[in-house]
Amino acid sequence: MSTEPSPVETEAQPRPVVDPDPAVEPTARLDSIDAYRGLVMFLMMAEVLRLGAMARNFPESGVWRFLAEQQDHVEWIGCVLHDMIQPSFSFLVGVALPFSIASRMARGQSRGLMTAHALWRALILILLGVFLRSVGRPQTYWTFEDTLSQIGLGYPFLFLLGWTSRKVQGGALAAILVGYWLLFAVYPAPGPDFDYPAHGVPADWPHLMSGFQAHWNKNSNPAWAFDTWFLNLFPREKPFLYNGGGYATLSFIPTLGTMILGLLAGGLLKERRPPWSKIGLLAAAGILATAAGWALGAAGLVPVVKRIWTPSWTLYSGGICFLILTALYLVMDVLGFKRWAFPLRVIGMNSIAAYCLAHLVEEFLVSALHTHLGPDAFKAFGPEYEPIAQGAATLAILWLMLFWMYRRRLFLRI
Repeated sequence: MSTEPSPVETEAQPRPVVDPDPAVEPTARLDSIDAYRGLVMFLMMAEVLRLGAMARNFPESGVWRFLAEQQDHVEWIGCVLHDMIQPSFSFLVGVALPFSIASRMARGQSRGLMTAHALWRALILILLGVFLRSVGRPQTYWTFEDTLSQIGLGYPFLFLLGWTSRKVQGGALAAILVGYWLLFAVYPAPGPDFDYPAHGVPADWPHLMSGFQAHWNKNSNPAWAFDTWFLNLFPREKPFLYNGGGYATLSFIPTLGTMILGLLAGGLLKERRPPWSKIGLLAAAGILATAAGWALGAAGLVPVVKRIWTPSWTLYSGGICFLILTALYLVMDVLGFKRWAFPLRVIGMNSIAAYCLAHLVEEFLVSALHTHLGPDAFKAFGPEYEPIAQGAATLAILWLMLFWMYRRRLFLRI
């Protein structure tokens, strides 16, 4: 625990320093990045509101049904709000990196020391992801598909790219997208006799694709095949056959593409150029990337699938990330409207702590509320509203814990 914000989380907003490059903006605090990160973590923490239960309690309400849909993941192709949590968090890691490197250089750190720290950070992120997924299990659960592990696997490559030119970074992004597309395109598509039920996919699952797009079907693609070998190298309760959601370790490769998009955005924000020029370029990049991702899916070249992080998903979700960052940068850092986002900044400045709290203490808080307030305390709002009342109380306590840390300048550092 440290009294300074973590570079992973908030070094995109350090104290002003002298930058030796006249083409680069001196590093300064960007409240929009904290707010965006806080929004992402809030969406994850807000799962305790149990909007799905509210939709079941009010089956005729289109509002509750819409909100419940936005708090769940699409089954395969497409995107809802909840699907943007992981790409946004990954994108923001890339946004922060140029500021982090500049801040550490200003403190006199050598490139070697920074490289060692980047490798250590990557290892901790991977292991923290494994630890959180293993809670409640009889032994360590070795998989690497969650947000932290995916970022950790790609972070050393992102760090190396952070020292290169924008042209090199763009070239790396193109190579990742094309190479990952080729990996799936040349891998044999499942034939008519492929036993989908044996691999966790019902034979009548409506999201199975045919033709060329069958190369990206669930649990029958090269990323799934890699995991059936790789994950069985680790000690397991039983052999790994498939991931129930279709998620895969190799998704860290196109996730690195998402982080590179963030790296490009962060480099632009750090340049010496008028704010409105930055806004125009960020917005244009967002529109072009989103349109390109959608077009690749519409043309049948590669479906937009978050669970296996297809190249079209990298572009589509990355473009949305650009647009969200643009809007927050305009409102907060250019126009100066910041007070409204204070609750989000409290979360965003301690996002790793928020991530861990959401995974480790939510059930404990629910149990404690029932113990101290009584098992029927939230039924006073009406049985139909009990899920959201209980969730709101839990969410408020989580935020107050983060606010306590914020007031005392306690930030979980990796």
